[in-house]
Amino acid sequence: MPNTAKGSDVMSFPLPDTGEAEMQPVDIEDRVAPRFTLLIRPAKLHVGEAQFVCVIRDISATGVSIRLFHDIEWKGPVVLELQTGDRHSIELVWNQGTEAGFQFHDQVEVDSVVGHCSLYPKRDLRFDIELPIKLEAGGQVVPAKIANLSRQGALIEADSMLALGQAVLVEARGLPKIEARVRWRRDGRYGMVFDTTFSLAQLAALIERLQRSGSRSLRPATTGLPASQAQGEAAS
Repeated sequence: MPNTAKGSDVMSFPLPDTGEAEMQPVDIEDRVAPRFTLLIRPAKLHVGEAQFVCVIRDISATGVSIRLFHDIEWKGPVVLELQTGDRHSIELVWNQGTEAGFQFHDQVEVDSVVGHCSLYPKRDLRFDIELPIKLEAGGQVVPAKIANLSRQGALIEADSMLALGQAVLVEARGLPKIEARVRWRRDGRYGMVFDTTFSLAQLAALIERLQRSGSRSLRPATTGLPASQAQGEAAS
């Protein structure tokens, strides 16, 4: 397990400096569309076939600025996915290390983004990762595979039958040992909920490292689809 006190809900890991702690007034006279400064609004950034954790900092109907947790290579089309599953094609305008600004291909409803309004419910961000793992359950160790990963859980594929509510220990190269429980199961696919959640910074570092080592699902992002249809089901 990651280094955290037993019973802690969130692992200790520093988040990047996000600047303002509250929404601040902005001068809109120099902007075609007024912008709103947001407080740590997590999102998923698709860049080509890769996926990254980011934080929305500033948004208008025509553009958005984000903060990343690490440098990335801007190769391929870029799509911003919100926690509701809504996806928006964007084009890179400027890049300063872990901060970047984009223009939307199509204007967005800012109130919907700020208020998490969507036809689809808000959910934890899930990242497509194909990673072989070992599950220790009931005194046995069985092979399995992670299909996607979030702060709170994972979608796991396994041939062995696991019981609902069963406690398991997830082990894999590149992952800390993770204690989890089976939340749901269907046709060899299991939704796992972790006993201890990752912080955004931990998840960002983990996803980036796993993708760099080749452990990722090559699924180009599409726009206009909810995450439940575009990615399949997940744990939490």
